[in-house]
Amino acid sequence: MIAKRLSKGDTIGIICPSHVFDEKRYAPGIATIERLGFKVKLGANVSKDTYGFVASAEERASDLNAMVSDDDVKMVLFGGGESAVEVLPLIDYDNIRRHPKLFSNYSDGTSILNMIHAQTGLVTYYGYGASQFFDLRYYDYMQFCSHFVEGYSSEQFFSNSTWLTMRGGNCEGTLIGGYSLLFGLLLSNRNFKFDEDKKYLLFLEDHEIFSNVGTVNTCLSFIEQSTFFNNVTGLIFGHYAENLPDDLLHCLQRFGIRNKIPVVYTDDFGHENTRHAIFPIGIKATLDADKQTLIFNGE
Repeated sequence: MIAKRLSKGDTIGIICPSHVFDEKRYAPGIATIERLGFKVKLGANVSKDTYGFVASAEERASDLNAMVSDDDVKMVLFGGGESAVEVLPLIDYDNIRRHPKLFSNYSDGTSILNMIHAQTGLVTYYGYGASQFFDLRYYDYMQFCSHFVEGYSSEQFFSNSTWLTMRGGNCEGTLIGGYSLLFGLLLSNRNFKFDEDKKYLLFLEDHEIFSNVGTVNTCLSFIEQSTFFNNVTGLIFGHYAENLPDDLLHCLQRFGIRNKIPVVYTDDFGHENTRHAIFPIGIKATLDADKQTLIFNGE
């Protein structure tokens, strides 16, 4: 299930399941969205700090559910932080099935985006949050248009960095993934489910400010040793550091060789990065690690 794309004049809803809204920080981003021809609606509880660092789980879920029920809102956009996983049991998934919207975020949004897809079959979008509008770059703008705006094509992934092939080969699968730590933890969530008859093309990202190479290796190992990994055909790993350590590349290379799957590294998406490519969770894709291409094949 794919939600309808945006047309000029549509409303984009902004919620904060992982942090407290900062009006001054968000102001340039909201102005940019409006200059692009869209309206903005804020969640009723985005500025609350009920827990001291974020609104209550009920308040944050209420904002998400309200956006889904609002027929004027065509897209739900949110930023990162912490504690989005707390909202998962309170999301009205049945209502999302009845009123599919575009959902986009990255980082802490890994939990919400993957759970919505798992529970409803709706394609969600990883890699693009509200903060990308604070200082909108051309590559990010074109990513936004190609996936979300009526009249643009999203059949092929367009790169804006040099890819590194850790293990060559071709593979196909349904795209799934996100921030490596949270995706690894999500696999143990009793409400998260995957189709045992499907093949999955995994994309992951992490950053040196959060995880050293040993921690990344640990996250990969947890994922690798899960039952889910039996269905994984390949791995795309995103931006980790400006000065990329050889230890990470060796880690990714060992991972590919050990599991006999194609593995590539790219700076096109990830934390603390100037590029924010979008990966549709639930879309089939084909990776050619030798030619370093990714083609989106649809649901």
